Order: sequence, then structure tokens, then C-alpha cells
Amino acid sequence: MKPNPDLLHLLMPVAILIAAQVLLPHVAALPASLAGLREHGPYFVIAIGVAISIAFQRGRALFALLTLAAAQMARQLYLQTGSPPSAAYTAFAAVCLFVPLNLAVLSALQERGIFNRHGVQRAALVLVQLVFCLWLPRWGRTGFASAVYVTVMETRLFASSPIPQLGLLAIALALAVSLVVWLHRRAPLDLGFAGAILAFALAANSVTIPNGFEMFIAAGALIVTAAVMQDTFRMAFRDELTGLPSRRALNERLARLPRRCAVAMIDVDRFKGLNDRFGHDVGDQVLKLVATRLARVGGGGTVYRYGGEEFTVLFPGKSADEALPHLEVLRRDIADYRLSLRDPERVEEPAAGRKRRGAGPAGRPVSVTISIGVADRQERTTSTDEVIQAADQALYRAKNRGRNQVSQ
Repeated sequence: MKPNPDLLHLLMPVAILIAAQVLLPHVAALPASLAGLREHGPYFVIAIGVAISIAFQRGRALFALLTLAAAQMARQLYLQTGSPPSAAYTAFAAVCLFVPLNLAVLSALQERGIFNRHGVQRAALVLVQLVFCLWLPRWGRTGFASAVYVTVMETRLFASSPIPQLGLLAIALALAVSLVVWLHRRAPLDLGFAGAILAFALAANSVTIPNGFEMFIAAGALIVTAAVMQDTFRMAFRDELTGLPSRRALNERLARLPRRCAVAMIDVDRFKGLNDRFGHDVGDQVLKLVATRLARVGGGGTVYRYGGEEFTVLFPGKSADEALPHLEVLRRDIADYRLSLRDPERVEEPAAGRKRRGAGPAGRPVSVTISIGVADRQERTTSTDEVIQAADQALYRAKNRGRNQVSQ
């Protein structure tokens, strides 16, 4: 059974939050030499995340980490024992409102990098909020806290939580936004934002518990940082268009294949003509369709996008004869599927034609077929390059024999 990448991405924030909860009672037992980690540990985790975000040009992650840093700063300045109650309530109200909403906005935004006008605008927004939150308690502006702590509904459900009801609504809204964005994009970083919002909710709820706020803020920063790494890995080893493992992932897998394996090379028939006739948007639709169908391959096979309209299927531990029935199922499945394409009005002039390709009304369903070549390696002396070449030659034979068939 193939692992679900979404499930693997989901396990990361869950594991970090569980670990934070388990470790929280042990933080108080840290030796005197490590006591500084209780207060400054979140900044250490945030600093690592900031460095990684800058290295990979992940502006959204950077500003999310800075938002968590601002929350930790507010904790140290206003939410410690001995702070004036009015200042503490005002600062906590601001943090409970602005932090989740900031994380939700960052989740919904497109990635625009850091060192550009988009990065400057987002940095300015975070800075303005930070100055505002610092100004409120210092100048005794208690009206803001009174507005945030207003009772929205009479219920005992959240009576034990120190978070104001408007703060709880902001957290719920932010979590919903980030999850919807993740369901749409399926990117680990978007799920990381949801995990960071949940971590902040646990931090705010633990504000009266010694080291609780710091522990969960550090957990939120770690979730965002880990999500950046997962997202970077996905971009490097996953094809953006089809979602299949990329050629880089294929090359790494080829280096550690067992001695006995089968390799299939797959090509979409007459793809260039289809692309020229209907436009690149329709061509991308076809590739996504084929990729979705190929990903269902049985027999322990794994599909990779080789490049263009070519795909590769690896069958570790199997011969070409054993892989053949599974490839035949793929071929029939794609050939039997009908894809409804738009039927554009072709224009002879190239410039006008490019503008109008794919812009016509709905047309009749179109059938797409694939040709497959398969070869295997059963001897130690045969290299994977030789198997790839043999599968490629088998693919050409399938093309020359009329396409829409499997050849050995």
C-alpha cells in the first residue's frame, strides 16, 4: 500500500504538538545551566526557522515566524507575574486577535518571496500591528481590551479558557481558512499554517501555566519550519503540474533499485498535434488526466513524470512479464476514458491562433491513448541506464506498430 503524502504531512504538526504537551511538565526540571531555554527557547527555534525561510525565499513562512515572535515578545513584556492587570489584559486581547488573523491572511496569500515590494508591504503590516500592540498597554488604552472581551454568547463551554470569545472566534476562523487553503492547494506549508494556528491556540490557553505559552509558541515555530522543509522537498521531487514524483526523484530511485526490476516508458500518443490544435491549457489537462490514471497502477509500481508527455513506471522485484498485465490495464483505462475538450475555432494566422486556442465552445469528447514500452533487469551486470534504453526502444516499437499498445 502506497503512503498517502497528505497523511504524512498531517502527522508532522500533530506529532510536534503531542511532543510539546508531553515535554511541558519536564521543562521546569531543566538544570540551572539550561534555565534560559524556558524563556528564550522560542526565539532560538524561530531564528532557525527565519534562516531557513530566507534561504528558500519563503516570505509567508518568514512573516508567520515573526508574528509568533511578536506574540512571545508580548508575553515577556506584559504577561509575566507582576505586570499591571490592565496592560496584561490589553496585550493578551491584542495577541489573541491579531496573531491568528495574521496567520490566516498569510495562509491565503500567494508566495511572493521576501526581498521585493511584496515582502516590504507584508513586513510593514506586521510592524504596524506590533507597534499598535506595544502602544495600547503602555498608554493605558483599555477600551480595546473591553471590546475584545465582550461576551458574544452566553455559554459555559469556554468558561475555563482565558482566551476572550472574540479571540476564540478569530482562532476558529483562521483555522478554517488555513484548512480550506490547504485542501485547495495541498501544499505542506499551508497545512503548517493550520498547525501554527492550533499551536498558538494552545499557547494562549496555557498562558497561566508555567512555561506553557513558550512551549507551544516554540512548537508553532517548529511546525512552520518543518513545513518549509517539506514544501521545499515537494517542489524538488514532485512535478508541479501532475503531482507525480519528478525526474529527480526517479534518478534517486533508480540508484537504489533491486537487482530484479521492470521499467516501463510511457508516451501520450499524438500529444504534439493535440497541443497545437487545442492549446497548452488543454494539453496540461490531458497530462493531468493521464497522470491521475497512471498513478493507479497496480503490481507495486510507482509512476514518475519523465518529462514532457513521457512517464516512467518502476516495478521493483518484478519481471517485464509480471508487469505487463498491470500496464495493459493502464492502457485500456486511458483509452476508454473520454475527455471533453473545448473545440476552438482555428485561425490561420499564428498570432491570432495563439490567442484563440482553447477559447471555443464545448466540443465533442476526445479519446487519448498511450504507448508503452517495458523492459527488465534480472542480472547484476545490467545497469539501470541499459534497462531505460531497452524500455525506450520497446516504446518506439509500440509507436511504429500503430500506437495504443504495450511492447517488450
